[in-house]
Amino acid sequence: MDHEIEPSHTRNMRLCWEHKSNSVKPIGSHWVLKIKHYADGSVERYKARLVAKGFSQRSGIDYFETFAPTAKLASIRVVLALAAALNLHLRSIDVSNAFLNGDIDADVYMEQPEGFVIGGHHIVCKLRKGLYGTRQGARAWQIKLQQILVEELQFRTIYSDGSFFVYRNGDDFVMLPFHVDDGTFGATSNELATDLIGRLAQHFKLRDLGPTTFLLGIAVSQDCVAGRVELSQRQYVLDILERFGFSSCSPVVTPMIPSLRLSKADALSTDAERAEMANLPYANAVGALLYLAMATRPDIAYGVSVLCRFIANPGLAHWRAVKHVFRYLRGTAEARLVYRHDAFDAQQLFSAFVDADHAGNPDNGRCTGGYALLIAGGAVSWSSRLQTITALSTTEAEYVAAVDAGKDVVWMRQLLGELGFTLSAPSVLCC
Repeated sequence: MDHEIEPSHTRNMRLCWEHKSNSVKPIGSHWVLKIKHYADGSVERYKARLVAKGFSQRSGIDYFETFAPTAKLASIRVVLALAAALNLHLRSIDVSNAFLNGDIDADVYMEQPEGFVIGGHHIVCKLRKGLYGTRQGARAWQIKLQQILVEELQFRTIYSDGSFFVYRNGDDFVMLPFHVDDGTFGATSNELATDLIGRLAQHFKLRDLGPTTFLLGIAVSQDCVAGRVELSQRQYVLDILERFGFSSCSPVVTPMIPSLRLSKADALSTDAERAEMANLPYANAVGALLYLAMATRPDIAYGVSVLCRFIANPGLAHWRAVKHVFRYLRGTAEARLVYRHDAFDAQQLFSAFVDADHAGNPDNGRCTGGYALLIAGGAVSWSSRLQTITALSTTEAEYVAAVDAGKDVVWMRQLLGELGFTLSAPSVLCC
């Protein structure tokens, strides 16, 4: 806590102390404590963060605009796939107390932090910079980050992703997606990445994490000689298996039981079932699976999307389906996404696949469509969701799914075009 208060706030005058006046309505604050881990689950460091209770801020008085972009997971996977395809060097940085670099656009007063009260409770803190928890904190940080990268380091932003920056100078090429305060460099040379990190460090306090090995809970392994980049969430899988009591369950070979059709009719109907389900963490378990399905495991995307439909009123049949997914993960914890240089198609750049069932949802007769986009032999973007209309035939279901996939194909073509790649021919969508 001392480390958080002294260098981050007092020394740089990001907080100043003033007497509380009758017209001032300070917001609260609290401490968030967290243990940071390495990819193997070992403890990296203990972290404390001062957070404002921004939910009590008043629109038009304490804040105005709040929107702040952050890099999509699909954009980050594109960088990792292109690193394998083009033999780019991956480097990671972490900006310390990123939100404190942003310039706040309103007069915001905050109660003094617990354990660091100076002069009594009639003294309040006036925020001169952004702070975690404030409504405009994320936006202020993004504006400052974009200003430094574009004006000082000659990066440019792209239209396809508001927190994705590109640097090009002759043969020098760098891709830099920023997920809040975590930046990932994909550079043509390690020396170029080192130089840009050093220049960025002149404006922000940051940690150079070296070659990318752990990113947003994902273990990253790069072999430049073999031209491979592998993504794995093995430790996350082991953690959630232990958290929900499935660490010693027997594995199965499919994420869902074949031909299983869950419906709202499987919801709770008796008092005994309600009493049993009250002690089962259905929503927590599905939420944990959802991040896994979004990050590195497209193989469970369909099963998790089905389970999400019953969050409001799950039944025992739905819980058994959740347990089946965990049993599948028990046997596939080592599964990973692999991007390979020898699988990269320099002409098409990426491949796309789409499919749909017909009337697979017994509650309303709607179809489920899914697609996957691959670069360098590995999936970079995927989706599995219930269609919003009722298709009258398998042909119509396929067309609706193809439209959804086509929107992502258009986005991917635009992203790759902004990165400097040339797509002279139409992209092929395999149905």
